[in-house]
Parts: sequence; structure tokens; C-alpha cells
Amino acid sequence: MAKEINILLVDDHLVVRKGVELILKDALKEAIVYQAENYDEAIEVIKAIKLDLILLDINIRGVENIKIMKTIKEIQSYVKILIFTSHDENQYALRYMQNGADGFLNKFCSEEKVVIAIKQILDKGSYISNQIETKLNANLSKKKLVNSIESLSNREFEIAKLLIDGYGNLEISNKLDIQMSTVSTYKNRIFEKLSINNIVSLSQLFNEAENLK
Repeated sequence: MAKEINILLVDDHLVVRKGVELILKDALKEAIVYQAENYDEAIEVIKAIKLDLILLDINIRGVENIKIMKTIKEIQSYVKILIFTSHDENQYALRYMQNGADGFLNKFCSEEKVVIAIKQILDKGSYISNQIETKLNANLSKKKLVNSIESLSNREFEIAKLLIDGYGNLEISNKLDIQMSTVSTYKNRIFEKLSINNIVSLSQLFNEAENLK
């Protein structure tokens, strides 16, 4: 006998809840679906029943939506949360997933996509659309870029900026009152830390980091 899958639908529209329930029961024969019209009802269910998945609307008044996810996880730390909302994925998905959601799905998507998202989040622990995955990877690349530049010491950063501004080793040596060999050592260290090998790449990195601010 297949293990029961307990799923809670939190939405203030009965039609939405009933529609999603039909989709779930058709796609997952072992699903037991609970419903909550508001967050108070949802918390009551979460306290009473061990859940596998919560489909959570974030457009219900009366509570800070980001905080409700923290409350849910405090009660059931292993439950998966799939945000199911009419809000734009591009504007909201990353924010909610960075604050505890395990997936984000727009209500206007196809029935097939609903099933795919739910099965994926139950099987793999998360659901990320191709669009959001691209954004996450881009954000990760940006973070790595910023972190690599921030890893430079104050002196390394100072010399890097002078190199970008067109100063040669001798000019930097005179300007900072240090040996040319010391400048060369710093330059090599900067290139090594940033995984580059020329001033053009150094300039490009700093420009990209500046554009991220």
C-alpha cells in the first residue's frame, strides 16, 4: 500500500482550492488534501497533522507573508512549501525562495505544470522553473564576482584601481613609495585571486561589479 501524502491548500478562494484538489487527487492517488481559507485555519491544520506539502497563497490579508513561512517551518521543519499565487514569478519567486519557500508557481500556469511542480517538489525537495533557475545562477555568478573583489586586501584593491587607471609598475612604485618588486608581487597576487591574467580583464571585472551596485 502506497504511503499517504498529506497536502494542505491555503487559499481564500474556494473555487481555487476545489480545482487544485481535483488536480491533486487525479495525479496522486495517495494524496489526502486538506484545505484552509486563511492563515489561522492553516496553522491549526499544521499543528494537528504531519504534512508533506503546503500549497500556499501569498495574497491573503492579515499577515506578513514572508514571516508565515518561518512560522510554518518552526512547527514542521521538514514540510515543503510551494508558493501558489497570482503574483509575477519574475518579481516574487527569488524573494520567497530565499526566505523559506521550496518552490514558486503562478496560478495561471497549465494543469500539467501544476502536476510537474508538485511531483518534483515531493520527489526532489524543491521546484524551480527554468526561468528562475537562470536567475539563481546569474545571482550566484554576481555574488561570486563581488566576493572575489572583496577578498582583495586594502593595498591590493588600491593597486588594482591604479592599474585600471593606467598606472605602470614604476608609477605605482613612486606614488605609493614601495619597491617595484613589491608592486609586481601585489599585481600577481591580484591576478591570482581574481583568476585573470591581464589588465583588460581586471578592468572588466571591476566595471561589472560596479554595475551590480
